[in-house]
Amino acid sequence: MVSEDEKQTILVTGGAGFIGSHTVLQLLKENYNVYVIDNFDNSVEEALNRVRLLAGPECSRNLHFYLGDVRNKEDLENVFSQTRFDAVIHFAALKAVGESVQKPALYYNNNIIGSLYLYEIMAKYGCKKLVFSSSSTVYGEPEKIPCDEDVPLKAVSPYGRTKLFLEEIARDIQKADSEWEIILLRYFNPVGAHESGMIGEDPKGIPNNLMPYIQQVAVGRLPQLNVYGTDYPTKDGSAIRDYIHVMDVANGHLAALQKLFRTENTGCVAYNLGTGNGTSVLEMISAFEKASNKKIPIKLCPRRPGDATEVYCSPVKAFKELGWRAKYGIDEMCRDQWNWASKNPHGYETTGLLQNEGKKKEGEKNSDQIVQYMLSYSTTQEF
Repeated sequence: MVSEDEKQTILVTGGAGFIGSHTVLQLLKENYNVYVIDNFDNSVEEALNRVRLLAGPECSRNLHFYLGDVRNKEDLENVFSQTRFDAVIHFAALKAVGESVQKPALYYNNNIIGSLYLYEIMAKYGCKKLVFSSSSTVYGEPEKIPCDEDVPLKAVSPYGRTKLFLEEIARDIQKADSEWEIILLRYFNPVGAHESGMIGEDPKGIPNNLMPYIQQVAVGRLPQLNVYGTDYPTKDGSAIRDYIHVMDVANGHLAALQKLFRTENTGCVAYNLGTGNGTSVLEMISAFEKASNKKIPIKLCPRRPGDATEVYCSPVKAFKELGWRAKYGIDEMCRDQWNWASKNPHGYETTGLLQNEGKKKEGEKNSDQIVQYMLSYSTTQEF
C-alpha cells in the first residue's frame, strides 16, 4: 500500500467501465487519490457507487468523478486545470471487434481522436506518465503461439488497428520527448468479476464478448448463445483465446504504475497481460455451465469478420519486469462471473447518487453519505 507521504494522484479515463471500475477499486485500496472521467457511453454510474462501498468509507474519500468525454477538450481542461495528476490510466475506448468492422469510422473517431486530445492536455499540464489500455488484437493472427511482445503486429480489425495506431503514436510521442514514460498493456480476454459479486461487466445492448453473452443467457435475458465459428483449425473447431480474470488485469495496471513511479527512463514499453494458456470458446462454455449448474443453449453461426483463430500469450516479460503474473484460472473466472450474474441478473441497479466534481451543487450528497446509503442498499437478488 502507498503511504500517505507517497500518495499519488491518478486520473482514470473510462473508470466506470468493466476493467476501469475494478482497477479503480484496487487503486483506492492501495491508497491512491483517484479521479475518474467517464461519459457513461457503455457504463453506468452505479459501478462507481459500488466501488465506493467496496473500498470502504476511509478509502472512498479518495475517489472523485467528472462526467465528461475525452473527445471534448473542454472536459479535459476542466479536469486538469483543477488537479495535478502524477499519472493517467487511459481506458476510455470502444472495444467490440465485430462492431468495429461494421462501424470503422466510429471507432477511429472515438479511440484515436480522444487519445490525441488526452496527450495534448497531459503535456500542457506537465503530466507525462501514462498506462495505456492496448489489446491482444494488435497481433491479429500471430506468427507464433504463444505470442510474445516482439511478434510482428498485424491487427486485422478496425478496433485492433486503432490500438495498433495508438501504440505507434505513443512510441512517436515518447521518442520526440523523452520526458514521456508510457506503458502499453496488451491484455487478452478479460472476464470474471470482483469476488463480492458487487461489480462486473454489464454492457448496454446485446453483448459483443463471450462471457457477458453467456451470463445473459444463463439468467434468462437472452434465449441462446451464438457461437461464431465452428470450423476453425482447432481441437473442437471453435476459436481459442487467452481468458484472464479482470482482477488480474486490474492488478497489472497497479504493477505498471509502480514501474512508472519507481523506475527512471521507462521509455515506451509494451507488456502482455494474459495467463499464457489457450481456452476454446466451447471449453469456456462448458466451464461456465459447471460453475453455474446451468445448461447454456447455443446456436452455431458462421465466423465473424475480424476474429482470429487462436491467440494466447507469453506473459514472461510482465513477470520479469513488472513482477506481475495471473493468479486465477478458468474455474475461478467462471465462478466469479456467475456470482456477479446471479446477484445482478439485470445488471446494475442505479441510484443516481454519484457526485460530479465538475458540477457540484448545493445540497449534493458527499462520498460518506453515498457509502452509508449503499451500506443499506441490498445488491444481492435471489435468482
